[in-house]
Amino acid sequence: MTVDISPQTQPESPQQSSLSTAAARNLATTTKSAPQMQEITSRWLLRMLPWVETKGGTYRVNRRLSYTVGDGRIDFIQDGGEVRVIPRELGELALLRGFEDVEVLSAIADRCVQHDYRAGETLVERGTPAEQIHLIAHGRITQTAVGKYGDDVTVAVLADGDRFGENALLDADARWDYTATAVTAGTLLTLSRADFAAVMSAAPSLQTHIQQFSSLPLQRQNRHGEAEIALSAGHSGEPELPGTFVDYELKPREYELSVAQTVLRVHTRVADLYNEPMHQTKEQLRLTIEALRERQEHELINNREFGLLHNADFRQRIQPHSGPPTPDDLDELLCRRRGSKLFLAHPRTIAAIGRELNSRGLYPNHVDLGGQQVPAWRGVPILPCNKIPITDGNTSSIIVMRTGEDNQGVIGLHQTGLPEEYEPGLSVRFMGIDEKAIISYLVSTYFSAAILVPDALGVLENVQIARSHD
Repeated sequence: MTVDISPQTQPESPQQSSLSTAAARNLATTTKSAPQMQEITSRWLLRMLPWVETKGGTYRVNRRLSYTVGDGRIDFIQDGGEVRVIPRELGELALLRGFEDVEVLSAIADRCVQHDYRAGETLVERGTPAEQIHLIAHGRITQTAVGKYGDDVTVAVLADGDRFGENALLDADARWDYTATAVTAGTLLTLSRADFAAVMSAAPSLQTHIQQFSSLPLQRQNRHGEAEIALSAGHSGEPELPGTFVDYELKPREYELSVAQTVLRVHTRVADLYNEPMHQTKEQLRLTIEALRERQEHELINNREFGLLHNADFRQRIQPHSGPPTPDDLDELLCRRRGSKLFLAHPRTIAAIGRELNSRGLYPNHVDLGGQQVPAWRGVPILPCNKIPITDGNTSSIIVMRTGEDNQGVIGLHQTGLPEEYEPGLSVRFMGIDEKAIISYLVSTYFSAAILVPDALGVLENVQIARSHD
């Protein structure tokens, strides 16, 4: 037997006949993009707000005198399964507005009885005697009454912090003119007329306060609570005309400019040597300003002092009728004010609006804003704003506003002409070079927002944005 022990024939590798691309790249110029930033959004709020020059750093909103009768939300504290109203929060009730005796308020709070209700439970029945006030700690409640044609109509949807039956504490003949039904399970606290009377009988300070409350000049207010301007119309002959004057608030609200700042640091070696094809300091500054503008919009939405969500009038906050943002909810939001300029909603909320419209066979129209087509409802654009928070329960808010000083709307406040101004209302100030050869720049922007009259801004709260599994 013959064995072939000759080596196997191996294919020869092809000889390189030109310069490789890897080597060529060492001599080539690379085309580069400018530094990109995912945080940048459309910032529609900053673009749509009319910005008003605020010299002196303060803007005062002068209004007609209004009689404030307690229209805020009531806060509670929770200890396990027990809920208690914060005594000072009882001052949000109309009849306790301005009453500051903490001991008496605590005594009233101690008389409040907790009631946990289930979904579908009838809490009060139309036509029955009203003998207590109900404070809603948690949950959603609808009020229904008899309509003009005998059918049941929803007159209000209440949620956390709301109350109903306040007139029952002083009116022994009060009756419920609606039926209150729980939409979700929740908790409320009730205070009976008898318990309130028992506290009042032992507290002379409360008796005096209630007497003063009962003598308020209710007939001298318009439906907005403003001091009445006496007028005469439709008369003939020569009757004596009423005299009048327009009264103003004695302590108008003032908005001071807030600030967003940071210190940008750049090493001198970077600034000196690495500026081709893009200037390093300019690119650092550009991205810093983008982040600063994003923070500015966040503050305009969420700041407790001047942010839109926290400063919306409580009478301009409404609840959705069923949870998701339906066309009916958007219509109710619009009907509470004239000349609405825009909606603001989180992108996920806008998607929920689209689902509700599609489920009804409706499709939003579109309007042109600066050459960009955006969805609209009733001609009012619906603009995205990811600064509006989403809660753990997948709920969010929808903001609608009228804008401009001439329209008594919402305005942005800033001041231009700052030292070393880089953009209107934004300055970049050189702070020097330290012993480590690092250049520092102070980047500052000053801003705020003002709501000129309460109905300029409305909020649809607790909007359910999670997708339904039905």
